[in-house]
Amino acid sequence: MERTVKNYFSVAILAVIWGSSFILMKKGLEVFNYMQVANARILIAFITLIPLVPKALKSVKRRHFFPILITALLGNGIPAILFAKAQTYLDSSLVGILNSSVPLFTIIIGFLFFKIKPNNANIIGVLVGLLGVLFLTINSINTKIMLDKYVFIVILATIFYAVSMNVIKNYLQDFNASSITAIAFLIIGPFSFVYLSNTDFLYQLNSHPSAYKALGYIALLSIFGTSMASIIFNKLLNRSTAIFTSSITYLIPIVAIFWGFLDGEIITINHIVGFIIILCGVYLVNRE
Repeated sequence: MERTVKNYFSVAILAVIWGSSFILMKKGLEVFNYMQVANARILIAFITLIPLVPKALKSVKRRHFFPILITALLGNGIPAILFAKAQTYLDSSLVGILNSSVPLFTIIIGFLFFKIKPNNANIIGVLVGLLGVLFLTINSINTKIMLDKYVFIVILATIFYAVSMNVIKNYLQDFNASSITAIAFLIIGPFSFVYLSNTDFLYQLNSHPSAYKALGYIALLSIFGTSMASIIFNKLLNRSTAIFTSSITYLIPIVAIFWGFLDGEIITINHIVGFIIILCGVYLVNRE
Protein backbone atom coordinates (compact mmCIF):
# COMPACT_ATOMS: atom_id res chain seq x y z
CA MET A 1 0.00 0.00 0.00
CA GLU A 2 2.80 2.40 0.92
CA ARG A 3 4.62 1.66 -2.33
CA THR A 4 1.43 2.25 -4.33
CA VAL A 5 0.90 5.66 -2.71
CA LYS A 6 4.56 6.52 -3.37
CA ASN A 7 4.16 5.49 -7.02
CA TYR A 8 1.09 7.67 -7.54
CA PHE A 9 2.81 10.59 -5.82
CA SER A 10 5.82 10.20 -8.14
CA VAL A 11 3.52 10.11 -11.17
CA ALA A 12 1.80 13.32 -10.01
CA ILE A 13 5.13 15.10 -9.46
CA LEU A 14 6.47 14.04 -12.85
CA ALA A 15 3.26 15.04 -14.60
CA VAL A 16 3.52 18.54 -13.13
CA ILE A 17 7.21 18.85 -14.06
CA TRP A 18 6.92 17.46 -17.59
CA GLY A 19 3.55 19.10 -18.21
CA SER A 20 5.27 22.42 -17.60
CA SER A 21 8.28 21.59 -19.77
CA PHE A 22 6.60 22.36 -23.09
CA ILE A 23 5.91 25.98 -22.18
CA LEU A 24 9.50 26.35 -20.93
CA MET A 25 10.80 24.89 -24.18
CA LYS A 26 8.61 27.30 -26.13
CA LYS A 27 10.07 30.27 -24.20
CA GLY A 28 13.61 29.11 -24.97
CA LEU A 29 12.80 28.79 -28.67
CA GLU A 30 11.90 32.48 -28.80
CA VAL A 31 15.63 33.28 -28.72
CA PHE A 32 17.59 30.13 -29.61
CA ASN A 33 17.10 27.57 -32.37
CA TYR A 34 15.84 24.08 -31.56
CA MET A 35 19.29 22.45 -31.59
CA GLN A 36 20.64 25.07 -29.20
CA VAL A 37 17.67 24.68 -26.85
CA ALA A 38 17.97 20.88 -26.83
CA ASN A 39 21.73 20.86 -26.32
CA ALA A 40 21.67 23.60 -23.69
CA ARG A 41 19.05 21.56 -21.86
CA ILE A 42 21.27 18.47 -21.97
CA LEU A 43 24.42 20.36 -21.01
CA ILE A 44 22.89 22.08 -17.97
CA ALA A 45 21.39 18.78 -16.82
CA PHE A 46 24.82 17.15 -17.20
CA ILE A 47 26.47 19.88 -15.11
CA THR A 48 23.93 19.50 -12.30
CA LEU A 49 24.48 15.73 -12.24
CA ILE A 50 28.32 15.86 -12.09
CA PRO A 51 28.39 15.40 -8.27
CA LEU A 52 26.69 12.02 -8.73
CA VAL A 53 29.13 10.75 -11.36
CA PRO A 54 32.01 9.46 -9.11
CA LYS A 55 29.71 7.23 -7.06
CA ALA A 56 27.93 6.06 -10.21
CA LEU A 57 31.18 5.05 -11.93
CA LYS A 58 32.25 3.04 -8.87
CA SER A 59 29.08 0.97 -8.85
CA VAL A 60 28.51 0.50 -12.59
CA LYS A 61 29.28 -2.90 -14.11
CA ARG A 62 30.30 -3.73 -17.65
CA ARG A 63 26.90 -5.25 -18.46
CA HIS A 64 25.23 -1.93 -17.62
CA PHE A 65 27.05 0.20 -20.19
CA PHE A 66 25.16 -0.74 -23.36
CA PRO A 67 21.69 -0.42 -21.77
CA ILE A 68 22.72 2.96 -20.30
CA LEU A 69 23.96 4.04 -23.75
CA ILE A 70 20.53 3.15 -25.19
CA THR A 71 18.87 5.09 -22.37
CA ALA A 72 21.15 8.09 -22.89
CA LEU A 73 20.40 8.29 -26.61
CA LEU A 74 16.78 7.12 -26.86
CA GLY A 75 15.52 8.23 -23.44
CA ASN A 76 17.25 11.60 -23.20
CA GLY A 77 19.41 12.92 -26.04
CA ILE A 78 17.50 12.29 -29.26
CA PRO A 79 13.98 12.98 -27.87
CA ALA A 80 15.17 16.34 -26.48
CA ILE A 81 16.14 17.34 -30.01
CA LEU A 82 13.00 15.90 -31.61
CA PHE A 83 10.62 17.65 -29.20
CA ALA A 84 12.40 20.98 -29.60
CA LYS A 85 12.26 20.58 -33.38
CA ALA A 86 8.54 19.73 -33.29
CA GLN A 87 7.76 22.80 -31.19
CA THR A 88 9.15 25.10 -33.85
CA TYR A 89 5.98 24.25 -35.77
CA LEU A 90 3.41 22.57 -33.50
CA ASP A 91 1.58 24.08 -30.51
CA SER A 92 2.77 23.02 -27.06
CA SER A 93 -0.63 21.53 -26.24
CA LEU A 94 -0.61 19.36 -29.36
CA VAL A 95 2.92 18.11 -28.64
CA GLY A 96 1.85 17.22 -25.09
CA ILE A 97 -1.18 15.33 -26.37
CA LEU A 98 0.82 13.42 -29.00
CA ASN A 99 3.24 12.49 -26.22
CA SER A 100 0.41 10.49 -24.66
CA SER A 101 1.02 7.66 -27.12
CA VAL A 102 4.00 6.49 -25.01
CA PRO A 103 2.01 3.86 -22.99
CA LEU A 104 0.66 2.29 -26.17
CA PHE A 105 4.14 1.94 -27.68
CA THR A 106 5.48 0.71 -24.32
CA ILE A 107 3.03 -2.20 -24.38
CA ILE A 108 3.66 -3.00 -28.06
CA ILE A 109 7.47 -2.91 -27.80
CA GLY A 110 7.46 -4.73 -24.46
CA PHE A 111 5.27 -7.48 -25.89
CA LEU A 112 7.21 -7.85 -29.15
CA PHE A 113 10.79 -7.62 -27.91
CA PHE A 114 10.91 -7.95 -24.11
CA LYS A 115 8.42 -10.76 -23.43
CA ILE A 116 6.22 -8.47 -21.34
CA LYS A 117 2.72 -9.89 -20.87
CA PRO A 118 0.29 -7.16 -19.78
CA ASN A 119 -2.97 -8.31 -18.22
CA ASN A 120 -6.39 -7.34 -19.52
CA ALA A 121 -6.73 -4.50 -17.01
CA ASN A 122 -3.43 -2.97 -18.20
CA ILE A 123 -4.49 -3.08 -21.84
CA ILE A 124 -7.93 -1.65 -21.05
CA GLY A 125 -6.24 1.03 -18.95
CA VAL A 126 -4.08 2.14 -21.88
CA LEU A 127 -7.10 2.32 -24.17
CA VAL A 128 -9.14 4.20 -21.55
CA GLY A 129 -6.25 6.63 -21.09
CA LEU A 130 -6.11 7.28 -24.84
CA LEU A 131 -9.87 7.89 -24.79
CA GLY A 132 -9.38 10.45 -22.03
CA VAL A 133 -6.69 12.19 -24.06
CA LEU A 134 -9.13 12.31 -26.99
CA PHE A 135 -11.58 14.24 -24.81
CA LEU A 136 -8.80 16.63 -23.84
CA THR A 137 -7.98 17.11 -27.52
CA ILE A 138 -11.48 18.42 -28.23
CA ASN A 139 -11.46 22.21 -27.84
CA SER A 140 -7.75 22.15 -26.93
CA ILE A 141 -6.58 22.48 -30.52
CA ASN A 142 -8.05 25.03 -32.88
CA THR A 143 -6.45 23.59 -35.99
CA LYS A 144 -6.69 20.12 -37.50
CA ILE A 145 -4.04 17.57 -36.71
CA MET A 146 -2.08 17.23 -39.92
CA LEU A 147 -0.08 14.07 -40.44
CA ASP A 148 3.03 15.97 -41.48
CA LYS A 149 6.66 15.35 -40.60
CA TYR A 150 6.43 17.28 -37.32
CA VAL A 151 3.72 14.99 -35.97
CA PHE A 152 5.80 11.97 -36.95
CA ILE A 153 8.82 13.53 -35.22
CA VAL A 154 6.88 13.53 -31.93
CA ILE A 155 5.63 9.98 -32.52
CA LEU A 156 9.22 8.86 -33.18
CA ALA A 157 10.30 10.45 -29.89
CA THR A 158 7.56 8.58 -28.01
CA ILE A 159 8.71 5.29 -29.58
CA PHE A 160 12.26 6.03 -28.39
CA TYR A 161 10.91 6.71 -24.89
CA ALA A 162 9.07 3.38 -24.94
CA VAL A 163 12.23 1.51 -25.97
CA SER A 164 14.24 3.24 -23.24
CA MET A 165 11.70 2.38 -20.55
CA ASN A 166 11.66 -1.28 -21.51
CA VAL A 167 15.47 -1.38 -21.55
CA ILE A 168 15.72 0.17 -18.07
CA LYS A 169 13.08 -2.17 -16.67
CA ASN A 170 14.66 -5.30 -18.13
CA TYR A 171 18.42 -4.63 -17.98
CA LEU A 172 19.04 -1.96 -15.34
CA GLN A 173 16.76 -3.15 -12.55
CA ASP A 174 19.75 -3.83 -10.29
CA PHE A 175 21.38 -0.42 -10.85
CA ASN A 176 20.72 2.72 -8.82
CA ALA A 177 18.33 5.18 -10.51
CA SER A 178 20.47 8.23 -9.76
CA SER A 179 23.53 6.49 -11.17
CA ILE A 180 21.68 5.57 -14.38
CA THR A 181 20.80 9.22 -14.89
CA ALA A 182 24.29 10.51 -14.04
CA ILE A 183 26.10 8.16 -16.42
CA ALA A 184 23.52 8.68 -19.18
CA PHE A 185 24.19 12.42 -19.15
CA LEU A 186 27.92 11.83 -18.77
CA ILE A 187 27.70 10.14 -22.17
CA ILE A 188 25.75 12.84 -24.01
CA GLY A 189 26.65 15.99 -22.03
CA PRO A 190 30.14 16.55 -23.50
CA PHE A 191 28.78 16.28 -27.05
CA SER A 192 26.28 19.03 -26.27
CA PHE A 193 29.10 21.22 -24.97
CA VAL A 194 31.12 20.71 -28.16
CA TYR A 195 28.08 21.45 -30.31
CA LEU A 196 27.15 24.67 -28.48
CA SER A 197 30.78 25.82 -28.58
CA ASN A 198 30.66 25.69 -32.36
CA THR A 199 27.45 27.69 -32.81
CA ASP A 200 26.50 31.32 -32.21
CA PHE A 201 24.99 30.40 -28.83
CA LEU A 202 27.32 32.69 -26.83
CA TYR A 203 26.87 35.50 -29.35
CA GLN A 204 23.09 35.21 -29.02
CA LEU A 205 23.44 35.16 -25.26
CA ASN A 206 25.36 38.43 -25.26
CA SER A 207 23.50 40.24 -28.03
CA HIS A 208 19.82 39.31 -27.74
CA PRO A 209 17.93 41.39 -25.14
CA SER A 210 15.85 38.42 -23.95
CA ALA A 211 18.61 35.82 -24.12
CA TYR A 212 19.27 35.49 -20.39
CA LYS A 213 15.59 35.20 -19.63
CA ALA A 214 15.30 32.45 -22.26
CA LEU A 215 18.37 30.74 -20.80
CA GLY A 216 16.67 30.90 -17.40
CA TYR A 217 13.67 29.04 -18.81
CA ILE A 218 15.98 26.44 -20.34
CA ALA A 219 17.81 26.09 -17.00
CA LEU A 220 14.50 25.42 -15.22
CA LEU A 221 13.68 22.90 -17.93
CA SER A 222 17.08 21.24 -17.46
CA ILE A 223 17.26 21.13 -13.66
CA PHE A 224 13.67 20.13 -12.95
CA GLY A 225 12.39 18.72 -16.23
CA THR A 226 15.51 16.75 -17.13
CA SER A 227 18.01 15.87 -14.38
CA MET A 228 15.69 15.81 -11.34
CA ALA A 229 12.76 14.33 -13.25
CA SER A 230 14.95 11.62 -14.79
CA ILE A 231 16.04 10.45 -11.34
CA ILE A 232 12.45 10.35 -10.03
CA PHE A 233 11.36 8.62 -13.24
CA ASN A 234 14.04 5.93 -13.04
CA LYS A 235 13.24 5.27 -9.36
CA LEU A 236 9.55 4.94 -10.23
CA LEU A 237 10.38 2.58 -13.08
CA ASN A 238 12.42 0.48 -10.67
CA ARG A 239 9.48 0.19 -8.25
CA SER A 240 6.66 -0.32 -10.76
CA THR A 241 6.03 -1.53 -14.30
CA ALA A 242 7.07 0.15 -17.54
CA ILE A 243 3.41 0.40 -18.56
CA PHE A 244 2.37 2.18 -15.36
CA THR A 245 5.36 4.52 -15.48
CA SER A 246 4.58 5.46 -19.09
CA SER A 247 1.04 6.43 -18.02
CA ILE A 248 2.55 9.72 -16.76
CA THR A 249 2.16 10.94 -20.33
CA TYR A 250 -1.64 10.80 -19.95
CA LEU A 251 -1.49 13.39 -17.18
CA ILE A 252 0.90 15.75 -18.97
CA PRO A 253 -1.83 17.31 -21.21
CA ILE A 254 -3.90 18.02 -18.07
CA VAL A 255 -1.06 20.09 -16.65
CA ALA A 256 -0.58 21.82 -20.00
CA ILE A 257 -4.28 22.72 -20.07
CA PHE A 258 -4.00 24.04 -16.50
CA TRP A 259 -1.22 26.40 -17.62
CA GLY A 260 -3.49 27.44 -20.46
CA PHE A 261 -6.27 28.16 -17.95
CA LEU A 262 -3.95 30.42 -15.95
CA ASP A 263 -3.14 32.15 -19.23
CA GLY A 264 -6.82 32.89 -19.85
CA GLU A 265 -7.98 29.80 -21.74
CA ILE A 266 -11.42 28.35 -20.97
CA ILE A 267 -11.90 24.98 -19.23
CA THR A 268 -14.74 23.00 -20.87
CA ILE A 269 -16.78 19.97 -19.82
CA ASN A 270 -14.65 17.91 -22.22
CA HIS A 271 -11.57 18.73 -20.16
CA ILE A 272 -13.25 17.60 -16.94
CA VAL A 273 -14.57 14.37 -18.51
CA GLY A 274 -11.17 13.68 -20.07
CA PHE A 275 -9.44 14.21 -16.72
CA ILE A 276 -11.73 11.71 -14.96
CA ILE A 277 -11.35 9.13 -17.75
CA ILE A 278 -7.55 9.46 -17.67
CA LEU A 279 -7.43 8.88 -13.90
CA CYS A 280 -9.49 5.70 -14.39
CA GLY A 281 -7.07 4.59 -17.12
CA VAL A 282 -4.02 5.21 -14.92
CA TYR A 283 -5.63 3.17 -12.13
CA LEU A 284 -6.28 0.23 -14.48
CA VAL A 285 -2.75 0.38 -15.89
CA ASN A 286 -1.41 -0.09 -12.34
CA ARG A 287 -3.55 -3.17 -11.64
CA GLU A 288 -1.47 -6.29 -11.00
